[in-house]
Amino acid sequence: MGSGATMRAEAAENAISLSVLGAMAALALLEVGGRVSIGHGVSGSIVLVQHLTLWVAMLGAALAARSDRLLALSTAQLLPARARAPLRVFTSIIAVGISASLCVAGTDLIHIERAAGDVVAWGIPSWVVLAMLPLGFAAITVRLVWHAADGYAGRLLAASGMAAAAVCAVVPAALASQLVLPVLIVVLIATALGMPLFAAMGGAALVLFWGDGTPINAVPGEAYRLTTSPMLPAIPLFALGGYILAEGTASQRLMRLFTALVGWMPGGLAIVVTAVLAFFTPLTGASGVTILSMGGLLLPVLVGARYSERASIGLVTVSGSIGLLFFPSLPVFLYSFYAGVPVDRLFIAALIPGIVLVAVVAGWAACRGWWRGATRTPFEWREAAAAIWAAKWELLLPVVVLGGILLGVTTLVEAAAVAVVYVVVIECAVHRGLSVTRDLPRVAIECATLLGGFLIILSVALGLTNYLVIAEIPVRLLDWAEARITSPIVFLLALNLFLILVGALMDIYSAIVVVVPLILPLARAFGIDPIHLAVIFLANMELGYLMPPMGENLFLSSYRFKQPLTRVYACTLPYSAILLIAVLFITYVPALSLWLVGVCERAGYL
Repeated sequence: MGSGATMRAEAAENAISLSVLGAMAALALLEVGGRVSIGHGVSGSIVLVQHLTLWVAMLGAALAARSDRLLALSTAQLLPARARAPLRVFTSIIAVGISASLCVAGTDLIHIERAAGDVVAWGIPSWVVLAMLPLGFAAITVRLVWHAADGYAGRLLAASGMAAAAVCAVVPAALASQLVLPVLIVVLIATALGMPLFAAMGGAALVLFWGDGTPINAVPGEAYRLTTSPMLPAIPLFALGGYILAEGTASQRLMRLFTALVGWMPGGLAIVVTAVLAFFTPLTGASGVTILSMGGLLLPVLVGARYSERASIGLVTVSGSIGLLFFPSLPVFLYSFYAGVPVDRLFIAALIPGIVLVAVVAGWAACRGWWRGATRTPFEWREAAAAIWAAKWELLLPVVVLGGILLGVTTLVEAAAVAVVYVVVIECAVHRGLSVTRDLPRVAIECATLLGGFLIILSVALGLTNYLVIAEIPVRLLDWAEARITSPIVFLLALNLFLILVGALMDIYSAIVVVVPLILPLARAFGIDPIHLAVIFLANMELGYLMPPMGENLFLSSYRFKQPLTRVYACTLPYSAILLIAVLFITYVPALSLWLVGVCERAGYL
């Protein structure tokens, strides 16, 4: 894979990914500029931005597959070393069969769209946009085969998954309906053993439609819904802006700012670390990224200030797991899109609960630091003023983004594009922490890889949720719950337990797509406000990331700090217990989520 041809192909793939992200930002800015300068935007520009979201999803997923970073359960680390290689081949066989089937289904969808003759905008046929579906799945299939094993024998076995998929395609309908359950069990086993989650979601959808006799192009057909959302393109644009900010020198200025403001307090450094990590988590779009990128920097600082290594590992792991409730968190945008909850109200509702979670973690860590006599930084007005001035551009970012939205100058997607330009100017021109030619392409590719890792799950999981709706699963679940649960308090307690378990077993993006449609009607039946439900869901998922034995961030922390998993469990347990109390408090006190929304509504801001 290291040949010159391969390197040229990867360079071309990188260039296309960069071009698509750049085009999304440029088209959104063109719309704003036209509206401000000549009184109207450019016809079709935002429609194209929406359709390019599908390209970002597929290109990013291909990049993630190229670097073997497709999201999966971290259970492989729990297996004996000698068992990992053969099980990797087994899961790859299943994943390859599913990905190849999705490629074929996407090709079939293109034929249908070409016959329909629909046009997106600017004369571009819709089938041209959809062509990225089979192309993306084809690239993913090839890379799944390559990463299945180190040798060609294992890769050949993995490629046999395509033959298995071809056999399933010609199975008579009567037999297919009888094979649904056994095949689903195989998919479930492969998922538990580390098969990529997109294959789990897409595979389940394919099998269920296959058993019903429904054409499997219904699965990629649902992926086309990504292009119909006026809000979803904000996710890749905000993610790009956040990544640029996180990769630059902003962390140094914010570390200085928080140290100057609260470093004088007993355990002040712990508060600083918690605040910095919670600030950067929503910018990167994934809590694990924060642990991997900043954990190595902050852990030595804490240990050097006389915090115990055990407490420091726990603090960095947990602080990197909270913060997803704050703007511009990608899970909040995705929840808003999928549950139909206004995103502005959701961010406002999540503000106080998010602060509560940060405060309890910081407070506990500060107390432990004070008990050990950790180093403190004397407060100096001059240093505080200098730190605020140094971080002024970062502090103005929310004002620029939210101000444009509240004043009606920009939509959410346009504000995200403005944010990209703003942080590029800050990091590349003002502070010069990043080079436009050397660093920005690298950061954008890393961002696209992250985006692809979860957008590909979203695209195929839409097919699964569509099947669940057609099969009336939410209605049946509602009937079952109403027959057995009569108290809203009991329902909320059961919901907490369920969501923590989901958070420990599933990434947040998959959970939003699969779980939210199931719990929405249940919550509505028990009179739970949909805004409050969103905050409950997100807070519980954050806690689930820290739940043994398979909480995702526990594995990432073990990897980053080179510590046994059992030690990471012990380091994070006190923080997890405190967070559990805080999450229950958020769950049973709706005013924490709804009071500020009410204030903004009465003031006319919403």
